[in-house]
Order: sequence, then C-alpha cells, then structure tokens
Amino acid sequence: MSPDPRLGRLHEWIKEIIGNVPYTLKPVSGDASFRRYFRLRSEREQYIAVDSPPEKEANKAFAHITHLLEADGLPVPHIHYSQLESGYFLLDDFGDTLLLDTLNPENADTLYNNALEALTVIQKIPAGSLPDYSQQLLSQEMELFRQWFLSRLLAIQLSGSDQELLNQTFTHLRNNALDQPQVFVHRDYHSRNLMQINADWPGIIDYQDAVCGPLTYDLVSLLRDCYIGWPSARVETWALRYKDKLLRHNIISNIENDIFLKWFDLMGIQRHLKAIGIFSRLKLRDGKSGYLQDIPRTLGYIKTVAPKYPETRELADFINEKVSFRPQ
Repeated sequence: MSPDPRLGRLHEWIKEIIGNVPYTLKPVSGDASFRRYFRLRSEREQYIAVDSPPEKEANKAFAHITHLLEADGLPVPHIHYSQLESGYFLLDDFGDTLLLDTLNPENADTLYNNALEALTVIQKIPAGSLPDYSQQLLSQEMELFRQWFLSRLLAIQLSGSDQELLNQTFTHLRNNALDQPQVFVHRDYHSRNLMQINADWPGIIDYQDAVCGPLTYDLVSLLRDCYIGWPSARVETWALRYKDKLLRHNIISNIENDIFLKWFDLMGIQRHLKAIGIFSRLKLRDGKSGYLQDIPRTLGYIKTVAPKYPETRELADFINEKVSFRPQ
C-alpha cells in the first residue's frame, strides 16, 4: 500500500496541538471535493480534522466565510486550529446526522422553516468581500451539462441547431440570475450540507464557494434538492412563504408572486444543469459513480419546470426527444 504523506503530516500537526496523548483519527463521510474529514477523539477533546489540499481547495475563503457567518450567530463549525498553508483544520464536530437523514413529510414544514430562517440571516450579511456570481461563472457552470453530460457521458452528437438552442437557453438563464437582487449566496445550501444539531437552526457546512449572487439560488438549492424531492405545490408554498420572510426582513421590496416564482424556477434550471454536469464529471474524471443515481431526479426537475416558460420550452423539448439516462 502506498504511503499517505498528507495524512502523516496531519498526524504530526495534531500531536503539536494536543500533545503526547492517545487519540484516534477515523474517516467520516466525505463530499464531492478533494477534502477529507476525520473524527479526532482523545480523552479530553473531540474535533473534526480536515485535510484540504491547498492547491485544490479554497482554504482562505473557507476561513474568511466561517468568520463572516459566525459573526452573525449562524451555527457553523468553529475553527479551533488551522494551518492554512498546509490545508489542515480542527473544527467543531457537528455529528453525523444530516438534514437529509431526518426529513419526512410530517416534519418537513418545521425543518425547512428553520433552515429558511437561517437563510434570511445569511442573505442579510454584506457580500461585498465575496466574488461575484458573474456572467462568466454562470456560463461555465451550464457548460458542464453540455460537455460532461451530453457529450461525454451520453456521447450525444449535438447538431448546429442543438448547440444554438443550448446557447440561447443558457443566455436566458444567465440573464434571469443577473436580473435578481444580488445577496450573500452559500452556493450549496441543501440537505447534505445542513446538519441536525442541538440548536434552533441547522448546522451549516461546505460554504467555502460562497459568492455574491442571485436571491433565489440558495432557496432553490434547498427546496428543489438534488437528493430529495417534494410535490411541486408544496415547494411553491415554501418558496412563497420565504418571499414573505424576505419582505419582513427588508431584504426585498414587494414583488409579484409570479415574478418571484419565475426567478426561482429558472434559477433552478441553471443550478440543475450545473449539478448534472458535475455529477457526470465526478464519475468520468474522479471515479465517483454514486452521484449518477441523483441525475434522474435532477433532470426530472428540468423536464417539469422548463415547459412552463417560453425561454426554456425548447430545452424541455430537446431533453424529452434526445436525452435518456438511467444509472447502471
């Protein structure tokens, strides 16, 4: 078995911090990035140890955004120790229970309301120090769908008219995102990045890619989650209740429900195109095939929502006619 030099250096760093005391370091479930997580336990202390290679992960952004969120009272893992240049952290341990693990039709109203209350706090934080969710970034994300899902995973030969359809659709979706009020965006606010902890709000993790971006992005990430689905009518009710929260918190001024829902729906299509591309890339580039099982649900959102709007109706036709996917 090949040595693991980063793990060895992590052990050395831990010993510098806690001293010459016995401890255990056990892997905990990872994510779609290059970061690794371990549960560190000694007789007196317990942390989550993070190995986050600095050449591949945004460690300075993680530390900066942790401090921003923590300053507003949001439940994020406190950074007890860090070595940014090496990409090592010791964080609060929020346990193993994801929001996804506990959601059911009976408790969803309460759990989502708690998560959305926390989101209003996030969206009130000044986002001037964050990168913009720019036209270029929005476009790059949607191109993942064309490159990794259509062309590489499915090996679809796109015609010139197919390419033009995608180009026009991406432009509409990008403009929808840029036309919305721009706020602090977590960028991955969903049931696998929210933890069940002993607090009024869920524990919030995996926010290092935060940007200043569209108002409805985190909302649709949560309510049209790639990992769990709900009836459309219930999702729209939650979305409009959140709009009312935004009004009460003076994050937005009054806006018609149909305009807000269009922002929400088209934002969801942009995000789901991106997610499908990422799931495909995780399989093809990184050998992580587990995310393929989430593509049908994610693609299903697009097939359901896209026919509602003239800007995306042709995308729905294209997917219905030319795209078929079932995970092996």
